[in-house]
Parts: sequence; C-alpha cells; structure tokens
Amino acid sequence: MGTCASCEATLATRSATAKLVLPDGELREFARPVRASHVLEGDYHACFVCDADEMEIGGFVSAIGAEEELRLDQIYFVLSKSMLRRPLRAEEIAALAVRASAAIAAAVPPPPPHGRRWRRRAVAPMVFPAVEEEIGGGEGEGAAMEEVVVEEERRWRRGRSEERGRGRKFFPDLSAIPE
Repeated sequence: MGTCASCEATLATRSATAKLVLPDGELREFARPVRASHVLEGDYHACFVCDADEMEIGGFVSAIGAEEELRLDQIYFVLSKSMLRRPLRAEEIAALAVRASAAIAAAVPPPPPHGRRWRRRAVAPMVFPAVEEEIGGGEGEGAAMEEVVVEEERRWRRGRSEERGRGRKFFPDLSAIPE
C-alpha cells in the first residue's frame, strides 16, 4: 500500500502471531506454528482455513492443507466449505476485510511495560458526500462553496467525456481563500 512512516515507536517486545479470524468474527492468535487441522477441531468440521494473502477478486478460494502449519505474521480465515472452489466477489472480500479489521481492533493487547498505555486504533469507513447535496444555507459562504463544487464537477465531466483516450487538460487550481 505504499511506504508509510509512523511517528510512534513500536515496542520490540511484541511477539509475532498467526491470526485466525473465525466465522463469528472472533480472533484467535497463535504464538507458535499450529496445524490447520488443529484449529478446525470442534465446531468447525464443515469449514476450511484459507490464507488471506491468497484471496483476490474473481479468484478461487483454496484451502490450505490439513497438515500445513499456520505461519506467524499471517492472517487466516475460517470459511464454510460452500465458498470452496468458487470465485470471490468484491463484496465478499470487502466483508472479510471488515471482519478481520474489527476482530483485530477488538483484540486487547497485553499491557505494555513501564506504565505506557496502548492506544486503541479503529478503522473508520471512508464516507464521501454526494455532489448534489447542498453544502451551505444558500447564501454567503455556503453558496460560494456550492459553486466551487459544481465547477469542479463540470471540469471532471468535461475531461471525461471530451477527451477519451487523450491526456487531460491541465486546470490550475489557484484561488484565494477569504478570511
């Protein structure tokens, strides 16, 4: 997803674990390698384990072998056998990603040493307002903002319809912001 830098130092004492996301959204972590057959014992006999890195849109879901060990620092899903050998849709992958994010966010890490606190992080959905919505009250600053949004939409539509297959025209976006 690109290069990222964090302004927070990470603790080197945090150990790597294999993360397993269950169908009910629960997260199980294993500090040592464990076989896939071991995690499927009990309530999950009609399920299989798959590696999250092996999933792609339109690709087929494949189960890892029963005697294969779960690798540390990997995320795995327990899925029903009905998903086996069928192409994944984008909605299904998105739902699995949300399930994994929620499970990881809900997992409580062990207390850090020396009185430091862990901050809980959450994954927030990206929400974009519709262009047709009225931004202001119709007068003053709100009306000016609405005109800017409408002009940006015109530029975008003009660039999409008139210039298919060619480079887009450059529109400098320099303006003054009244205080």
